[in-house]
Amino acid sequence: MNPLAEQANQVIEKSSGAVMSLLSERGQALYWPKGILYQSAQAREKAHRFNATIGEGTEGDGPMMLAAIGDQLPELDGKDIVSYAPAGGKAELRQAWREKLLSENPSLRGRSFGNPIVTAAITHGLSLVGDLFVDPGDRILVPDMLWGNYRLTFEVRLGAKVETFPTYTEAGFNVAGLRESLLQGDQKIILLLNFPNNPTGYMPTLKEVESMRDAVVEAAEAGKNILVVLDEAYYGLVFDDAAYQESLLGLFANIHSRALTVKLDGATKELFVWGLRCGFLTFAPPPLEDPSELLDALEKKAMGAIRGGISNCSHVSQSMILNALRSAELPAQRREKFEILKRRAQRVREVVTREKYASSWDVYPFNAGYFMCIRIKGVDAEKLRVHLLEQYGIGLISIGSSDLRVAFSCLEIEDVEPLFESVHEAIQELL
Repeated sequence: MNPLAEQANQVIEKSSGAVMSLLSERGQALYWPKGILYQSAQAREKAHRFNATIGEGTEGDGPMMLAAIGDQLPELDGKDIVSYAPAGGKAELRQAWREKLLSENPSLRGRSFGNPIVTAAITHGLSLVGDLFVDPGDRILVPDMLWGNYRLTFEVRLGAKVETFPTYTEAGFNVAGLRESLLQGDQKIILLLNFPNNPTGYMPTLKEVESMRDAVVEAAEAGKNILVVLDEAYYGLVFDDAAYQESLLGLFANIHSRALTVKLDGATKELFVWGLRCGFLTFAPPPLEDPSELLDALEKKAMGAIRGGISNCSHVSQSMILNALRSAELPAQRREKFEILKRRAQRVREVVTREKYASSWDVYPFNAGYFMCIRIKGVDAEKLRVHLLEQYGIGLISIGSSDLRVAFSCLEIEDVEPLFESVHEAIQELL
């Protein structure tokens, strides 16, 4: 094992034996090399005469850049477009995102958490979690209404086992099922919570989130070492005042000496920039008097995984996101899009819960995000999806044999009623 990896492991073991036990074999071997990027970073600070360290072309005081590229982004300097970004992300952006987290989530104030690390959106963040913490055969505990890409990321790529429990009971989120699942199995547990949920569009209540946290603490007290992964891709898009309005990180950070929490979020949905692929990974350590060394060691391992995988994330995307976060107009612009989505969700609720449709489907709880799901009665969901596509020109997503996912995020208000009426008609045709 590389001495730098051993050094980081010693720091982690000294700070938290539980976190050390959560690291995968690959995670233990990862390190931040003192290679080109490390030496170039030093040179940027101290090489005041000549800096011939990095594989970029320069002209004058800036990078070489073709006008065909630079002319498309006249408000950005060339160094913020074509130059390499640091492996952990643009420092100013990382700080700005941290400030955003604290501003929007009062429950985070006073909690210990690391500086957000830039990822190539949340799928990349999940892959980094896998690199750091997932070994073949590890158990990934997820509610059964889940994003299918989790299986590709953890089962296909890494050989882990995605294990599910029923997401809902008649009373709401299935906290009892979560608690029971946490108390079973091996000492190492990886719990993945995705709220607002894809595919059902559900954000739990404060009471439910507190009960989830208490279940994790109970399992930790029983001797389990737990990694809590919070996939918060749809953070902030909550349309019901009864739902919890903040990031779950505020309630899951520093909750037990045997628990490490990782938050994954990003600009993708929050700022409506799906193709810019800019996300963040944030560590929240166990409760420690001084977690700085542990956080630094974990950050270096994550940066090593980034360096070994994609080298660094898009600089131009980071520059655009940073400028947007600094814009005084951003809050109003985000609110405008939020209200559009909220009106669409409300219209869907008005239509989909009509009595005339009760014989065709049940509705999963939804109050947030981009999606909602219906449980089809009497017809196979995939057969219905194909029938809707071929006979009605309607595209929906089937999940298993009984569920259809509807992305109301891409439905105009006037499209909602005819869409669900067509789904109802198609079900009757197939019965």
